[in-house]
Amino acid sequence: MTINQLQDQIVEDFSQFDDWMDKYALLIDMGNSLEPLDEQYKVPQNIIEGCQSRVWLHAEMDQDSIIFKGESDAILVKGIVALLLQVYSGRTPDEILTTELYFVDKIGLKEHLSPTRSNGLVAMIKQIKLYALAFKAKNSKL
Repeated sequence: MTINQLQDQIVEDFSQFDDWMDKYALLIDMGNSLEPLDEQYKVPQNIIEGCQSRVWLHAEMDQDSIIFKGESDAILVKGIVALLLQVYSGRTPDEILTTELYFVDKIGLKEHLSPTRSNGLVAMIKQIKLYALAFKAKNSKL
C-alpha cells in the first residue's frame, strides 16, 4: 500500500465519525495498540523537541526503508505517533521526502489540537523528514 493509499484509509476511518470526541477515542485506541518502545530507545537524543508531552522517535534503516518506532507519555499524543508511524514506517527516504502529508488537514486534526500539541505534531513530522534526509545522504555516500 502506498503512503497516499494509507492516508486515504485514515481519512476514511476518521470520516466515519462526526463528533470529535469519537475521533479522539479512535486516536486513543490507535495509541493503545502501539507497540511499547523499548527502554533503550527512550534516550534524550530520541526526544522530539517542541512537544508539550514527552515523545520519543527512533529510526533505523532496514535495507532500503526506514523503520520508525515511537511512543509518548500522553495518551492522545501516543495516538498521533501511531498515525505517523502507520504512514511513514517501512518507507524509503525518497517516499517520505516526496509525498505530501495531507491526511492531517483532511481529517481536521490540527484544528482540534491545542496549539502546543499542534506544534508537537509539526515537530514530529519535521523529525521524520530529517531522518529521511540523513538516511538518504548516508546511502548516497555508500
